Amino acid sequence: MTDTSTKNNVVLRSVTGADLPIFFEQQLDPQATQIAAFPSRDRDAFMTHWKKIISNDAVTVIVKTILYEGFVAGNIVSWEQSGEQDVGYWIGKEYWGKGIATKALTIFLEIVKTRPLYAHVAKHNAASLRVLQKCGFAVCGEARFLEDDRSGEIKEIKEFILKLE
Repeated sequence: MTDTSTKNNVVLRSVTGADLPIFFEQQLDPQATQIAAFPSRDRDAFMTHWKKIISNDAVTVIVKTILYEGFVAGNIVSWEQSGEQDVGYWIGKEYWGKGIATKALTIFLEIVKTRPLYAHVAKHNAASLRVLQKCGFAVCGEARFLEDDRSGEIKEIKEFILKLE
């Protein structure tokens, strides 16, 4: 497997330490966190989490930086959780609506061969649901759970569970 994969103007490459401050800023956007139904982390918690991810040598964790026209547009990751292999991605708000997530996920699915592969998406996140469905994922269930939004407020999150066979 090569370190860099490309589709048109979207490239996936290994995550570097220089990417982390960009990822941190991207996950601070209030609109992005609301749409993703995933609260942002403070800088220390974020850096600790990401350093753990990129230092993980486990075969079950694959993580890439998404570049668009040479700029860090976001990240994409696959990991094992509760006996299933999951995939998730984060695209910086300034890169929304350009087809980057679809292209990045298409490339990533050529790298990650594990099937079935699962994704969880907030029900109100229509754009991410479309990306997953364009890449062959199908809704296989729904879930509801309570989550602390890290400000002390508890929110009910409703999500679709999608599966790629």
